[in-house]
Amino acid sequence: MRLLDSRRALISCGIAALCTLTACAGYTPTPVSDTAGLSTEPAAVDTEPAEPSTAAAEPADAPTVQAVEDEPETRTRQTKWGPLTEADQELIKKVRLASLWEMPMAQDAIQRASSARVRQVSKEIAAQHDMLDGQVRDLAAKLKVKLPVKPTPQQQDWMTDISGRSGSAYDKTYVKWLRLAHGQIFTLIGTVRGTTQNTLVRRFSEQANAAVLNHQRLLESTGLTTPESFPTPTI
Repeated sequence: MRLLDSRRALISCGIAALCTLTACAGYTPTPVSDTAGLSTEPAAVDTEPAEPSTAAAEPADAPTVQAVEDEPETRTRQTKWGPLTEADQELIKKVRLASLWEMPMAQDAIQRASSARVRQVSKEIAAQHDMLDGQVRDLAAKLKVKLPVKPTPQQQDWMTDISGRSGSAYDKTYVKWLRLAHGQIFTLIGTVRGTTQNTLVRRFSEQANAAVLNHQRLLESTGLTTPESFPTPTI
């Protein structure tokens, strides 16, 4: 009887163990299902790098924008006084350059020239350049034209040549280079006056024309001009 009871107990335990294994076996698919659910998450993350790649491409356009901003310095642009051409801007800059070297040299000649006539001429040239320089700086500010701040290398060479001489050689060299420079810019003034549609530049070109014409006459009145004092004519 006891043996029968022991067998029944063993059978019951075996059945219980079998049920437990079956239950566990039925639960195993659950992790698989969770893994499949998580696998969808990376797909959403992978699409995000597309936005940074688009943003990274934007800086490549920056140089193009900068180049456009620099164009008004070399190309015709519109102003409320009319179009401002390359020739208009060149005249404004060259008048400024003329004052940067001719005015200090005229002031120097007032003290150093051996001829009384050269000293007198230099006083008038220095005073008129001072007035003309104020006009060109005012014009450049209105038209947003960048002005040079020092003479060109050639102009600096002229200044050195004049300053390195004394007596009559100083006077002749001074007259030579100033008369040559005035003759060169005089042609540009005429071109701009005849072509500009900008009302401010038109008025300024007339002011510059009067000043440069007067300076040529003053320099020629010294009697010190030579063939080297005049630019080669161009057709």
